[in-house]
Amino acid sequence: MAAAVQKITLASARDIPFNKLVLSQANVRRLKAGLSIEELTESIARRGLIQSLHVRAVLDAEGKETGMFEVPAGGRRYRALELLVKQKRLNKTAPVPCIVSEASDDVLIEEVSLAENIERAPLHPLDQFRAFQAMREKGMSEEAIAAAFFVGVNVVKQRLRLVSVSPALLEIYAEDGMTLEQLMAFTVSQDHARQEQIWEAIRNGWQKEPYQIRRMLTETTVRASDKRALFVGVEAYEAAGGVVLRDLFQSDDGGWLQDVALLDRITSEKLKTAAEEIAAEGWKWVEVAVSLPYGVASGLRELSGTPSELTEDDRTAMEALQAERDKLESEYETAEELPDEIDQRLGEIETALEELEKRPVCYDPAEIARAGAFVSVGADGALSVDRGYVRPVDEPPVAPDGDETPDCAAAVAEPSEAPAVQRAVITLGGEAAQPEEEEDEGIKPLPDRLVAELTAHRTLALRDAVANNPQIAMTALLHKLVTDNFLHPTGPGCLEASVRHIFFPAQTAELKDCPSAKSIDERRESWGDHIPADDETLWDWLEALDEGSRMALLAHCVSYGVNALYEKPNPYGGSGVTEHGLKLRMRQAERLARATGLDMVEAGWRPTVGNYLGRVTKARILEAVREGAGDRAAQLLEHLKKGDMAKEAERLLSDRNWLPEPLRLDNLDGASFEGAAEAERGETALPAFLDDGGDEDEAVDAEDDERGVLAAE
Repeated sequence: MAAAVQKITLASARDIPFNKLVLSQANVRRLKAGLSIEELTESIARRGLIQSLHVRAVLDAEGKETGMFEVPAGGRRYRALELLVKQKRLNKTAPVPCIVSEASDDVLIEEVSLAENIERAPLHPLDQFRAFQAMREKGMSEEAIAAAFFVGVNVVKQRLRLVSVSPALLEIYAEDGMTLEQLMAFTVSQDHARQEQIWEAIRNGWQKEPYQIRRMLTETTVRASDKRALFVGVEAYEAAGGVVLRDLFQSDDGGWLQDVALLDRITSEKLKTAAEEIAAEGWKWVEVAVSLPYGVASGLRELSGTPSELTEDDRTAMEALQAERDKLESEYETAEELPDEIDQRLGEIETALEELEKRPVCYDPAEIARAGAFVSVGADGALSVDRGYVRPVDEPPVAPDGDETPDCAAAVAEPSEAPAVQRAVITLGGEAAQPEEEEDEGIKPLPDRLVAELTAHRTLALRDAVANNPQIAMTALLHKLVTDNFLHPTGPGCLEASVRHIFFPAQTAELKDCPSAKSIDERRESWGDHIPADDETLWDWLEALDEGSRMALLAHCVSYGVNALYEKPNPYGGSGVTEHGLKLRMRQAERLARATGLDMVEAGWRPTVGNYLGRVTKARILEAVREGAGDRAAQLLEHLKKGDMAKEAERLLSDRNWLPEPLRLDNLDGASFEGAAEAERGETALPAFLDDGGDEDEAVDAEDDERGVLAAE
């Protein structure tokens, strides 16, 4: 005969006045964790007591009930109710729902308290996300949901965004097939098909980091910090139908603009409109491009305009600002440190004065008719307009002293007129970008053009460094002059002290906007405002300068002759530089860099896809990451394709202060420029980064998008 199953009896529920309850000393919760008592108090005030207290009768010494009940399970709820009573928001005799267990129960009161705390199952994050979504669909605003659960509005937006991921991926997450961080990465895009496609591509691999998911979802987009996006404005882009991808879970610099073609079209239209307004001023030509190369105005004569007169209102405002600035500087002249509000105000005054100084420049109408202007987008996204440049062919003919006038038209060929708006053609290494090809293992010498571009950066930084060190500029100039006059040099050396402005035949797009270029241009503008145009007047002006100004001007002029450019040596003499001359130039450039304390990292150079990483082999990329970020980081990139590897390497090296070999400060004795191996044809070999590689294939693969857009992350 089967034994009867013993039935259990559940403890009864009843309402007990709050003043009959006391907190049990057997409650196991001692440390505060999770929701604070104050927040739980507000939750009870809003939603009532959702979960009853567990209580037992308090017995006296004789084992009889005293009418009081202790609370072993629900101590935080008891504290919250107690706070409501103290705040007069709850009557002290208000009935409290309780589960009453027998005082003579065999189960220890500590066991009840412990079980109540450890047996609760936490809510799965996905259930919480879906609950937020359900409340949102039923009319609760994100702000109301945040207030109801005592979290920030951004937290609610993040969790609602998680539910917008593909349902298929949500199910994978629910079954612990992916981590919460991976799910968060998928929220960057709203394209469910693309999300699922990417997951299928990486799910069976070992490389499934969130940053890789974000990069794959945004590889055909443009950062909102791109100068085109800043120029157009994200609002205008969205108004035209563009989509912006946002990442609510980490800083995204404003997100990613998805429709690059639309962005380029809006940028071109806005530039064209600006160019038409400038052309209406009467200029003969207007050259327009998103980015103009450094030295675009070389060989052109710059007009000297006259700043327009200040209006009476502007003059009054300027005088008031200057008076306020003088007063503040006088008051805090002896202060070791300015108060924050004073420092901020002085900055505002300087900015306002600079704006007032930026007055329109007036030009001679006759000069305007033969001159032109350059229109582009600055690095900060602002419209950049450079007016008043005359091409040599547009210069008025100069008649000789005789009666006859030479036929200048026959001597000068007509130039090809540039179109009103020039569209940029994306090139890589001077050629159209080509698809990725298989690479040979090992590290090949850097291509000549890449080394030339890198050394263009270094030459520009060296010029800036020389211009900021007048004593070194004087030493360099004297060294050059003494060498030329007494030592009969065999090569041109680093300093061409004619002084002839050296321009760069190979350069990257960002060279024009680098800190060194801006510093040199600002210094030139500051001097150009004062230098007389008349030869005799100029001589007198130079003689009247104080010694410090003379040295500073000398340093500036000498700096333009600095030539630290790499160029492929001509072993047969003739035009170009010989191998010996190149070594001499590089050794002198190294010495000049050491003397000026030049650091290319401080000068603002950072490795990017465009200026290095997308221009070298995968082995070179891995070598750079290994040197800059460590072996582990390099191992994580080994399986990636060339383009993906370059983009991820840019992110890893962005703050690592890594430099390629041509930009590093080598030994002063120039040993690194001597080379150790013997070259083919019996010549002394150049170092690895100066060697042309003999007959090896120097083609460098490029997998950049035709628009030159860098993927996020």
